[in-house]
Amino acid sequence: SSGEVAVSCSGGDHQDLCNFTTKALHIQLDSLPEVPSLVEVPCLSAQLDDAFLSMARDHISRLGAVASRPPVQVEELLERPGAILVRWCKVDEDFAPRDFRLQYRRGAAGHFEDAYVGSECEFIVLHIDPHMDYQFRVCARGEGRQEWSPWSVPQLGRTTLIPHEWSLGLDCYSLSSRRNIALRNDSLQHEVLYSKAPTYHPGQTLTFRVETAGAPDRRDSIGVCVKKVDGLESLQREGSVCMSSSGKSSAAALTSWSRWDVTDFSSLAGAVFVNGKEMTNQLPPISPGSAITFDMELVSL
Repeated sequence: SSGEVAVSCSGGDHQDLCNFTTKALHIQLDSLPEVPSLVEVPCLSAQLDDAFLSMARDHISRLGAVASRPPVQVEELLERPGAILVRWCKVDEDFAPRDFRLQYRRGAAGHFEDAYVGSECEFIVLHIDPHMDYQFRVCARGEGRQEWSPWSVPQLGRTTLIPHEWSLGLDCYSLSSRRNIALRNDSLQHEVLYSKAPTYHPGQTLTFRVETAGAPDRRDSIGVCVKKVDGLESLQREGSVCMSSSGKSSAAALTSWSRWDVTDFSSLAGAVFVNGKEMTNQLPPISPGSAITFDMELVSL
């Protein structure tokens, strides 16, 4: 190395030592060496006899550690309100994955927790605290195999978006501890329940999940609106898009993976209202366990 050459210079020629000293003075103490991309890292593959393999491992362990090359890597981390969308991809073309396993942890210490096991190549990890760093890693299991592959290199991600929450203060609704599930009770009061903040923005997806449903009520609806108007009994008004309802005393869960302004819920009959006017399109009735998803994007008029 250049350092060894500098200290081994002989005679009166100290130019190598001076050059090395000058170079060292311009290096920041907190600087890190350049890390090559995963595709640039060399890979050595060989078929070895079991007896020789044991001997090779023993000799290699004296010099350092050899990490196995994982067949999958975390490809993308996208922030969502109170959540992070994790996408991964296969980097070994010869590997045929059957299942993937995603884990995460808060910060750079502590134990990793399972977030997802399945065949999809993306997953939204919920209940993420905003402005906090999280690490994500993924591994895979091949067809006909029981063991998991080596873990991918952990990737750091965070979200700056606050999670979706229902507003407090209405006696006719009971909220869960995270305020993402609302249940309408038997109160005589009937009023639209809004989100705590306008956390649904264009280009994102907003999903409501209906947990339970009760007796019908024509005023019930679930949807999105451009502004909050207090004191109304229904979302079927100007500036909103919603599905009408035929239910009462239901529970809806607001899934935290989107942004803008959200409202009221129940067991829905499938009628679609835009700006308070009923459309000719009819959607299938919504029952407990159903999900209602809104996608929004900007358009030019």
